[in-house]
Amino acid sequence: MKTVQLNISNMTCGNCVKHVERALRALDGVQNVEVDLSTGKAFVRGDFIQGAEVMLLALQEAGYPSVISSETLS
Repeated sequence: MKTVQLNISNMTCGNCVKHVERALRALDGVQNVEVDLSTGKAFVRGDFIQGAEVMLLALQEAGYPSVISSETLS
Protein backbone atom coordinates (compact mmCIF):
# COMPACT_ATOMS: atom_id res chain seq x y z
CA MET A 1 0.00 0.00 0.00
CA LYS A 2 1.21 3.51 -0.82
CA THR A 3 0.42 6.86 0.79
CA VAL A 4 0.69 10.06 -1.23
CA GLN A 5 0.56 13.51 0.32
CA LEU A 6 -0.57 16.31 -1.99
CA ASN A 7 -0.46 20.08 -1.58
CA ILE A 8 -3.58 21.45 -3.24
CA SER A 9 -4.31 25.01 -4.41
CA ASN A 10 -7.65 26.81 -4.78
CA MET A 11 -9.53 25.04 -1.95
CA THR A 12 -11.58 27.65 -0.10
CA CYS A 13 -14.57 25.82 1.39
CA GLY A 14 -16.13 22.51 2.31
CA ASN A 15 -17.57 22.15 -1.17
CA CYS A 16 -14.05 22.32 -2.59
CA VAL A 17 -13.04 19.51 -0.24
CA LYS A 18 -15.91 17.38 -1.56
CA HIS A 19 -14.84 18.00 -5.17
CA VAL A 20 -11.24 17.06 -4.38
CA GLU A 21 -12.31 13.91 -2.53
CA ARG A 22 -14.60 12.88 -5.38
CA ALA A 23 -11.89 13.41 -8.02
CA LEU A 24 -9.36 11.34 -6.07
CA ARG A 25 -11.73 8.53 -5.04
CA ALA A 26 -12.67 8.00 -8.69
CA LEU A 27 -9.13 6.83 -9.49
CA ASP A 28 -8.30 3.13 -9.70
CA GLY A 29 -6.70 1.70 -6.57
CA VAL A 30 -7.54 4.58 -4.22
CA GLN A 31 -8.81 3.19 -0.91
CA ASN A 32 -8.83 6.21 1.40
CA VAL A 33 -8.76 9.99 0.95
CA GLU A 34 -8.38 12.57 3.72
CA VAL A 35 -8.47 16.26 2.81
CA ASP A 36 -7.58 19.05 5.24
CA LEU A 37 -8.94 22.41 4.10
CA SER A 38 -6.97 24.42 6.67
CA THR A 39 -3.59 23.10 5.49
CA GLY A 40 -4.46 22.55 1.83
CA LYS A 41 -3.25 18.97 2.01
CA ALA A 42 -4.69 15.64 0.95
CA PHE A 43 -3.53 12.19 2.01
CA VAL A 44 -4.37 9.40 -0.42
CA ARG A 45 -3.84 5.72 0.38
CA GLY A 46 -4.21 2.69 -1.79
CA ASP A 47 -2.71 0.26 -4.23
CA PHE A 48 -2.40 2.60 -7.17
CA ILE A 49 -2.46 1.02 -10.58
CA GLN A 50 -1.12 4.21 -12.13
CA GLY A 51 1.42 6.64 -10.68
CA ALA A 52 0.61 9.59 -8.46
CA GLU A 53 0.86 11.87 -11.49
CA VAL A 54 -2.64 10.69 -12.43
CA MET A 55 -3.88 12.29 -9.20
CA LEU A 56 -2.35 15.60 -10.24
CA LEU A 57 -4.07 15.41 -13.61
CA ALA A 58 -7.45 14.56 -12.05
CA LEU A 59 -7.18 17.47 -9.63
CA GLN A 60 -6.05 19.85 -12.38
CA GLU A 61 -9.10 18.88 -14.44
CA ALA A 62 -11.30 19.51 -11.38
CA GLY A 63 -9.80 23.00 -11.01
CA TYR A 64 -7.44 22.29 -8.11
CA PRO A 65 -3.78 22.47 -9.16
CA SER A 66 -1.59 20.39 -6.87
CA VAL A 67 1.88 19.02 -6.31
CA ILE A 68 3.12 15.80 -4.75
CA SER A 69 4.58 16.54 -1.34
CA SER A 70 5.60 12.97 -0.46
CA GLU A 71 5.11 9.31 -1.35
CA THR A 72 5.65 6.44 1.07
CA LEU A 73 5.18 2.68 0.98
CA SER A 74 3.62 0.98 3.96
